[in-house]
Amino acid sequence: MSIQLPPSAAPRSAYPADVLPDALCRRLLELTRAEVPVSAYVYDGEVAAERARELRSALPEWAAVYYAVKANSFPGVVEALAPHVDGFEVASRAELELAVHAKAVAASTPVPVVAAGPAKSLPVLTALVRAGVEAINAESLLELHRISRIAVAEGVRARVALRVNPATIPVTGSLNMGGVPSQFGVAEPDVPDVLREAMRLPGLDMAGFHIHAASNNLDAESHAAYLRWCVEWSTRTARRNGIDLRHVDIGGGIGVAFEGEKPFDVARFGELAGQVDVPAQVKVVLEPGRFLVADCGWYAAEVTDVKQSYGEQFLVLRGGINHFQLPTSWDIVHNIAVLPVENWPEGCPRPAAENSRVTVVGELCTPEDTLLRDVLVDRARAGDLVVFPCAGSYGWEFAMHRFLGHPPAERHLL
Repeated sequence: MSIQLPPSAAPRSAYPADVLPDALCRRLLELTRAEVPVSAYVYDGEVAAERARELRSALPEWAAVYYAVKANSFPGVVEALAPHVDGFEVASRAELELAVHAKAVAASTPVPVVAAGPAKSLPVLTALVRAGVEAINAESLLELHRISRIAVAEGVRARVALRVNPATIPVTGSLNMGGVPSQFGVAEPDVPDVLREAMRLPGLDMAGFHIHAASNNLDAESHAAYLRWCVEWSTRTARRNGIDLRHVDIGGGIGVAFEGEKPFDVARFGELAGQVDVPAQVKVVLEPGRFLVADCGWYAAEVTDVKQSYGEQFLVLRGGINHFQLPTSWDIVHNIAVLPVENWPEGCPRPAAENSRVTVVGELCTPEDTLLRDVLVDRARAGDLVVFPCAGSYGWEFAMHRFLGHPPAERHLL
């Protein structure tokens, strides 16, 4: 079996250290004064807040931005976003608690939370019903029955949206099309029968639909066309099946550009979205996650050793895929900057790589613990810090914390 490693970075060079914000560098250098090697995430909540403000201000009044907490659940980041988003998308009780704490509302107002996930347990569904969330995105007929039974026992009606796996989405661009077998949602041909049964369940308020068919889309025009399609499909399906449509959730999917890619044009997306005819009283929910927080975080790890092996050089980190698995799991080149650290024990040899290509690896006992390959560095020494920008999403949350039992990466807020 071949090992999945990130693609080669050649002929790229590492970023110069001056791409790192001054406040970040000061904080990281402070961390080097501790007794333990540095391995940490540092987040700037204002960067995430500005991205949320940019998206929110570009959209029409009928649109709502709900941050997908799974992308970065650090409480400081969630709280920094809270004033600038309309609500949160959650998939667990832990995420629900974060969202409720960050965005308190009056007792008579639905909690601005939508909930997703293909296998919601009874404890999760019970917590969602008791919290009075704005919508539970129901994944199946069985889940609808469970929600209704819980709601009846609690003496309430739970607001739900049916998640749909559409047969086709006639939109070109960087979209994952519907119509493929999946554990997510109800297949479109089955929707009428499921809705007919759902309308008979006493504990449900069927508010609309959830359609999530986009992933890492950098094309603003195709994403606006996808939004239009979701609204038109939901309006048509609600009318045919006697649903009082108030809620259309189009999921996330706005992409984040890496080197050489054109960033998503937020202004153009907002302009085109404003041309969509949305029925009165219908809220269109967007669930951005990665788009809001990717560039608000940095992962930094100390170089514990610089090694040469059969003509290749390796920077060995106090960290790795147990802290930052994204480059390996997503098959991407995630570039670095090297932050020099001058503190070094007197009389101790300090190996270095100078003007050479290096491979950045972690501390785990597997060759799969490789974060970056064949990147050109001016100089990287044992004791310096390797810093990965754009590590604010699916970083700490996505890693293999317990593998080998090393301490997890710390998390800090600027």
